[in-house]
Amino acid sequence: MDVDSVLSRPPVPGGQRAAAPPPKGLRQRVRAAAPGILHGGAAVAAVLLALAAAGALIGEPVLIPSLAASAAVLHYTPGLPTAQPRTVVLAHLLGAASGYAVLAVVPGSPWSAAVAGGLTFAATSLARTPHSPACATAVVVVLQSPAPARFLPLLLGATVVLVLGGYTASRLRRAAPPYPVRWW
Repeated sequence: MDVDSVLSRPPVPGGQRAAAPPPKGLRQRVRAAAPGILHGGAAVAAVLLALAAAGALIGEPVLIPSLAASAAVLHYTPGLPTAQPRTVVLAHLLGAASGYAVLAVVPGSPWSAAVAGGLTFAATSLARTPHSPACATAVVVVLQSPAPARFLPLLLGATVVLVLGGYTASRLRRAAPPYPVRWW
């Protein structure tokens, strides 16, 4: 992790953030980056804990590994196209659809899971929603074969929680980069 990439940038007129020159020494760089790292880590943990709590309340697993990866992408690189709400939500749904499409043709196995991951990459590329954690969603679907009627609404809800968590976190810390850059 590049410490300089999470340095605070002071706000400037018009809502834009000016790039601050990075501090010189390692100790100063770490000290300057600490608030951003703590904020991001706390935001990721909070949204993942919310998903875990929701799963515990309804007795269904809501937190899956690909959503943890999405939370990291969303909070670490909030300005990139891969972190925008449209991309996060649609890419995971495309990943699930790819997984179910593969399961409709062949039984679940590591081989078919790999095919589903590749199919997801292609689908998200065509849809202009590149989000690598969605490939893992396809793998989860193929290897665990969750019932679509239960899994898809939970996945949709979880991705919305991730996006809302990113939005909230960006508003709680003044020096945080704004999220989202665009909603759709």
